[in-house]
Amino acid sequence: MQCSVQWNGPEGMLFVTKTGSGHIIAMDGAPEGGGNNLAPRPMELLLSGAGGCSAYDVVLILKRGRHAVTQCTVDINAERATEDPKVFTKIHFHFKVTGKSLSRDAVERAVKLSHDKYCSAVAMLEKTAEFTHEVMIIEA
Repeated sequence: MQCSVQWNGPEGMLFVTKTGSGHIIAMDGAPEGGGNNLAPRPMELLLSGAGGCSAYDVVLILKRGRHAVTQCTVDINAERATEDPKVFTKIHFHFKVTGKSLSRDAVERAVKLSHDKYCSAVAMLEKTAEFTHEVMIIEA
């Protein structure tokens, strides 16, 4: 896996990443940090990556189990350390999983497998952060 990050000049803190798969991601800082608020912060992308990784796992596990999942949303709230490096210290995932006749046990199992076994992003972040989660099941 690879990527390239390029700073877009002296008038701010906008960085553009090109991923190894050929996708482009912009990152910027807050105005008080020299940025222009044109794109997500790097730490927001890190948190989004963990949410995406876990949601991907949950959907894949449910689909492989032949559960009729039709939608998965993860709302994430995180707290950071007050001193540098301002790592994440607490991360809470709220999964909203929609499907037909989904059992709570199946969804909880998928979330647990993602967080305990499959999600690389969660595995890295749990070195500094306490993870919690909750699950809401919505009938399709």
